[in-house]
Amino acid sequence: MTKPAIDIQIVQTRFLNDTIYQEIKALQTLCENAEPIALKLELDYKLADARSRREDDGCRDVNEFFYYLNGVLIGYLGICGFGGETGPLELTGMVHPAHRRKGVFKELSVLAVVECRRRNAGLILALCDRKSEAGQALIKKQNAPLHHTEYEMALGKAWKNPTHDQLRGVTLQKAKNADAGEIARQDKLYFGEEFRGDSEYEQSGRMLMPEDEEKRGFTIYLAIKDGKIIGKVNIQLSGGFGGVYGLGVLPEERGKGCGRAIILLAVQTLKAAKADTIFLQVLTDNEKALNLYKSCGFETSSVMDYYTLT
Repeated sequence: MTKPAIDIQIVQTRFLNDTIYQEIKALQTLCENAEPIALKLELDYKLADARSRREDDGCRDVNEFFYYLNGVLIGYLGICGFGGETGPLELTGMVHPAHRRKGVFKELSVLAVVECRRRNAGLILALCDRKSEAGQALIKKQNAPLHHTEYEMALGKAWKNPTHDQLRGVTLQKAKNADAGEIARQDKLYFGEEFRGDSEYEQSGRMLMPEDEEKRGFTIYLAIKDGKIIGKVNIQLSGGFGGVYGLGVLPEERGKGCGRAIILLAVQTLKAAKADTIFLQVLTDNEKALNLYKSCGFETSSVMDYYTLT
């Protein structure tokens, strides 16, 4: 008997579209049903980003890599970068449970790393849930060193709206494009993102532009107290899922309860926008922040390892 022909296609694209989005979501459901893992794919952000861009904008960056077997998507890997052109590039993806350990993800990752190097990425990180046996085994084969680990935390059900005293006079103000320099300065201070001054960033287009990010469902807020900027926070909302990211308080304002106030205000904002589930991430070695988030009602839901690829 003649064996059926095997048709393998590896596809690379700049952006997602609605059809590909649905294919990835179907594969994600299969993978998450096969083992209790978290997949940080950022699909809704990426789809919104695609809808806000033009195909003829001159950008050559490839962010999406697909492995099809006989017309069915069995492997996916995507590149994410939330720090503008100077931040690290994160690789995350999955392979159909029935097609693992056959070199599918390796082929996709080789292509993605080549693309990251073409973009002169200073840091390339591969994400893997601590509970993913297949993913951790693949990382081990590559001898990739652990860069850092984050807890993903979900807000518990015992949420109560904050009191006036808890908010400490802090308010959130939606950032505008004119605030891009301030956002970049704070990210450098909190997270070590590269910053060389407003003029150079504006000329190179490397700053995150808040109004553009909002179109992709990622809203940046400045924290204000007594008429002064004291920190920032990023809020993401998509399909009932909310996220709190990039939170920071300026050094001179720390120890005054402002960090707690910003978290409570961020959650309150997401609740008002009908978020059913709210997540945030925190480094496992940041005990002070971890305890703060716990005291605000967040509970650890998964552990994500970040490995350095060379």
